[in-house]
Amino acid sequence: MTGLALMAAPAGRAFAADDVTVQLKWVTQAQFAGYYVAKEKGYYEEEGLNVTINPGGPDVAPPQVIAGGGADVVIDWLPSALASREKGVPLVNISQPFKKSGLWLTCRKDTGIKTPADLKGKTLGVWFGGNEYPFLAWMSKLGLKTDGSPDGVTVIKQGFNVDPLLQKQADCISTMSYNEYWQVIEAGVKPEDLVVFKYEDEGVATLEDGLYVMEKNLNDPKFVGKMARFVKATMKGWDYARAHPDEAADIVLENDATGAQTAQHQKTMAAEIAKLLDTGDNGKLDPADFDRTVTILMAGGSDPVITKKPEGAWTHKVYDAMK
Repeated sequence: MTGLALMAAPAGRAFAADDVTVQLKWVTQAQFAGYYVAKEKGYYEEEGLNVTINPGGPDVAPPQVIAGGGADVVIDWLPSALASREKGVPLVNISQPFKKSGLWLTCRKDTGIKTPADLKGKTLGVWFGGNEYPFLAWMSKLGLKTDGSPDGVTVIKQGFNVDPLLQKQADCISTMSYNEYWQVIEAGVKPEDLVVFKYEDEGVATLEDGLYVMEKNLNDPKFVGKMARFVKATMKGWDYARAHPDEAADIVLENDATGAQTAQHQKTMAAEIAKLLDTGDNGKLDPADFDRTVTILMAGGSDPVITKKPEGAWTHKVYDAMK
């Protein structure tokens, strides 16, 4: 009888597992390795969670998904989340796994661009859908208009590929340190033929992949407790992914339903992602990093990304619940 009771316990726990749906910012790739590792290694299950990971894509906006009830928690960049919040979608940051920005502007050296001042009059590829905000803040800091005027820059809406640079439709394109930059290299371009401006080095780095929930849900202690278990398991997944990037990449590939990803690119991505992760405070948002991002976003003169300092846009409530 005792043996039967013990055998039944795990099944009972599985039956009582709390469901969590997480919406990724982009397609299945090593940028999100921590979540896939946490699921594969059973870290979510250990916390009594049944986690569904929904891939993103060019037509998926995480703020819209969560506002429509399609996810419990989403991954987004802080500029996008704050812009959405100001427009009426009350997102709140509960965790910030990525400490550093991986956003770069990658230029062909044969354009003559050597410094940011040389961007004037050039054509630049920029991602939209919420990813344009750090770029717009940087151009404002440089005093460069983005309307194609002679004293500014011409902006082309960049697809999620590197074709504009390879086909010389743009002088520079947006790249992530862990993804598109390496696509350029894999296409046969040598690093010495490129000039790279890193947002971190230019003083315009804003916080990227963080975890966001709807503000009203934080009034529910059960939801907060569930998110505490989710964040705890997720950061355990990120710790494992950082220590075992090749294995993490393999786990990501196993979850790529499209079959579009390659092993080498995902392993490179996993290794580069590890350089961006928070290693000091378990993904707990540093208020100073938040304030720095807000300052950058509000420095847009007559056209800032956000018009006022947001209140209540982040919380440590989930981390307090972990204790």
